Amino acid sequence: MNQYAGLSARFGTPLYVYDLDEVATARRELFDALPEEFELFYALKANPHPEVVRALREPGTVRACRAEISSTGELAAALEAGFAGHEILYTGPGKTAGELDEAIRLGVRMFSAESATDVEHIGQAADAHGVVADCLLRVNSVTASATTSIRMTGTPSQFGFDSEALPEVLPRLRKVTGVELAGLHFFPLSNAKDEASLIAEFQHTIALAARLERELGLPLRFVDIGGGFSVPYAVPGRRSPYPTLRSALAATLDEHFPAWREGTPRLACESGRYLVGAAGTLIAGVTNIKVSRGRRFVVLDAGINTFGGMSGLGRLLPVAVELDDSRAVDRASLVGPLCTPGDILGREIKVPELNPGDTVVIPNAGAYGPTASLLMFLGRPAPTEVVLRGGEVVSASRLEHHRTPVSGTGRV
Repeated sequence: MNQYAGLSARFGTPLYVYDLDEVATARRELFDALPEEFELFYALKANPHPEVVRALREPGTVRACRAEISSTGELAAALEAGFAGHEILYTGPGKTAGELDEAIRLGVRMFSAESATDVEHIGQAADAHGVVADCLLRVNSVTASATTSIRMTGTPSQFGFDSEALPEVLPRLRKVTGVELAGLHFFPLSNAKDEASLIAEFQHTIALAARLERELGLPLRFVDIGGGFSVPYAVPGRRSPYPTLRSALAATLDEHFPAWREGTPRLACESGRYLVGAAGTLIAGVTNIKVSRGRRFVVLDAGINTFGGMSGLGRLLPVAVELDDSRAVDRASLVGPLCTPGDILGREIKVPELNPGDTVVIPNAGAYGPTASLLMFLGRPAPTEVVLRGGEVVSASRLEHHRTPVSGTGRV
């Protein structure tokens, strides 16, 4: 019995397995690919499981990640994993007054601001607590370098200040109390096609940051150049290597920010899927085999309520899984248990001979899993999540959804 068979027999299916040793390897590889002066934020939206998040912060031979969050739920997960408030960057276009109050109360002091009103809201919350918050102005560049991958800039967007509008809005931002305009935040693309595309985008970003500093008279203490590091999503394969990224970044920074090695400005990248994607495996049980008009359907106990349900929004890659199985002898569509024709994980993919009661193994499923799926749709139980380290089970848990009463009932 292999490891996955033993775990599925022990915990049932659908089952996520997260390997913390693989998380540590990804963390080391990414830090090694960057100049040693860089900080690295982990985007909790990729996988907020507390054991996974804790593994990216815990000390060791590799530097610790910081946390990038976009909600008070992610803030709670980061704090539970051991992050202090000052290690956290709070991002997102829809920060409410209540969320900002809670974040500042719990020690968060760095925010990515998406608009003038966002800066003002951050300042109001900071003033109420008698503190000053650092604001990174997220920039939506009017141009971009890479033409492939998932674009996050260069178009009208709820994210960031349009770069060409910054000169006009900056006087308003300088008047806001409770904040210091500490730097810039960029996130131009996700899941870069290759190293050349990633480097070109970073070079474009660094040059733009330097130009904005000069033109706006805005000294930069901190610049987050974003991410785009690539790992396969639910198909076999390895994380992308970046053998020339470190030297390319150093050369570009030498040109545009001569004092960067002394910390002017401090520099950061961010990553979600690269750090955790390859660490996760989804095991699903086969509940039925059906043939319809000549096509085979393998019905699983895991569907878009378990994996990839958010992919249709365009932020994630389309769900098109491939099995980690060399015994493939046939083709079939993998479908889930939901009563919707959209519950498809893979169309006409290679599969081994399968029967009800068997299991299938979906690799590279550590990012955008349960919390990026239609977890509550049809009220099916959430998958169990098992965490391993050194081949031993560290924890096993399941997210539960339940209705909580709130005050305010009675006559309207």
